[in-house]
Amino acid sequence: MGPAYEGIDFGMAERTIIKSAMSALNIDRNYFEKEFKKSGDLGQTVESFKKLYKSFEEKDMEVLAVFDFFYKLATASGNGSQDVKVSLLSQLIRQLDPLSGRYLVRLPTGIIRLGFSDMTILDAYSWMLKGDKSLRPIIETAYHVRPDLGFIGKMLKEKGIKGLEEIEPKAFTPIIMMKAERMSSAKEIIKQIGKCLVEPKFDGFRLQVHYLGSDPRRGSDPTESLPKVRLFSRSLEDVTYMYPDIVEGVKKEVKADELIIEGEAIGYNPKTGEFLPFQETVQRKRKYDIGAKSIEVPLKLFAFELLYLNGKNFIKKPFIERRKALEQVTIKNKDISKQIIVVDHQEEVDKEERLEEIFDQAVAKKLEGVIAKKIDGIYQPGARGWNWIKYKRSYSSKINDTIDCLVMGYDFGKGKRTDFGMGAFLVGVRDEKNDKFVTVAKIGTGLTDEEWRFLKIKSQISKLKDKPMNYSVDKAMNCDVWISPAIVVEIKADEITKSPTHTAGLALRFPRLEKFRDDKKPEDVTTLEELQHMTR
Repeated sequence: MGPAYEGIDFGMAERTIIKSAMSALNIDRNYFEKEFKKSGDLGQTVESFKKLYKSFEEKDMEVLAVFDFFYKLATASGNGSQDVKVSLLSQLIRQLDPLSGRYLVRLPTGIIRLGFSDMTILDAYSWMLKGDKSLRPIIETAYHVRPDLGFIGKMLKEKGIKGLEEIEPKAFTPIIMMKAERMSSAKEIIKQIGKCLVEPKFDGFRLQVHYLGSDPRRGSDPTESLPKVRLFSRSLEDVTYMYPDIVEGVKKEVKADELIIEGEAIGYNPKTGEFLPFQETVQRKRKYDIGAKSIEVPLKLFAFELLYLNGKNFIKKPFIERRKALEQVTIKNKDISKQIIVVDHQEEVDKEERLEEIFDQAVAKKLEGVIAKKIDGIYQPGARGWNWIKYKRSYSSKINDTIDCLVMGYDFGKGKRTDFGMGAFLVGVRDEKNDKFVTVAKIGTGLTDEEWRFLKIKSQISKLKDKPMNYSVDKAMNCDVWISPAIVVEIKADEITKSPTHTAGLALRFPRLEKFRDDKKPEDVTTLEELQHMTR
């Protein structure tokens, strides 16, 4: 019904849809459910009854008219909203033909799978304009700033490809976040980008903050004129309600009419001032008991990017200019321990020895490492480039970094593992050139009982009958159960070796789970090219 960040959901259970169908067709519940059990398909059941019982309301409807119905249905809220939803869906069922009715009732259940992503639509827009995929990079660049397929499509229809040049950031529309390249030594970093600005890399979760200051001109309702804040995760999910302490911190410690900034949220111990490990910080990502957990695990947001300020687009400005503006919009608290929005210290570095010293200091503070940023580098929404380089490593292994992998499927367990219903799971990385996920490891050890159970629960939501077309898997690595691209895990391994059975051509030796990355989407996993770079 809209872009993912709007969080519009139909909010209709199967029994509510059945109630709508019975009302529309004026059918007894027992009769309807008897036929439904025969087919096991709600859509086919409605279609068959529509063929039996014609409605005088049936007519041809435009797509936009159906969309308006669905939008009203999805956004109905408050007391009596379920009755409104039933009434609207009943009306639609009566007005549409039998075949349309079949697919109509499947939409709110979420069981329709078209089998392509937003990127496929961007390709289609290019084909629409030029008959090939050559315009995809231009369209995708605009989409990364305004990730709304409907908006992009409308702009292309009205103004063509040139119209995309007008697209600017907009408060409360998340920008797809930039990614960092990775290197394992200060020498490599200085060689790649030369003199750079270096800042700590915190092991928390990334947030994009959108802020609109108070303005009495926004309406007669006093609440409309108050400052507004929305927080978006890396996957563009609106998570504002999860982090009330960050929201209040933004309102008190930011001075601007309108802005978009990014930062890393990390839990801390207010008594000792020490940062909490990721496993504790991530407990704040929840839907329940938010207030109690915010007291138990308070957060600080270490702001590191400014993308938009008071109507001005900073995305294409040099980093040093973005950083200066970021420092100017934050209000310093006299009591630094109470500061929620923090712009941490950074240092200009052109010597590898000094970069190593800063890295060692960060590790000593139990941080992940450091980020080196190109002084004149621009912000590249959705892209991974050399304007940012993350430098983190473990002294206990030959691989200097963890690897973000996609869980592709799993095998049934044996012995004790029968309790979990899972004995090993297959993981892969992304082959960007061929638009495929390729395998790198099948992991059967190193997880706690709790982690096995958690993975099984997450897998059940994404279980598939057949292997997805964009999974490249050797027969030797086939799984008992396939999973749609949804679950991202951070994997640690001792080394990377050549492999004849894994389709990446490489395999992780002694892989083990570090953590689940609910803050990352499938397209954020490590790429095959990055994995190959680690072996050099």
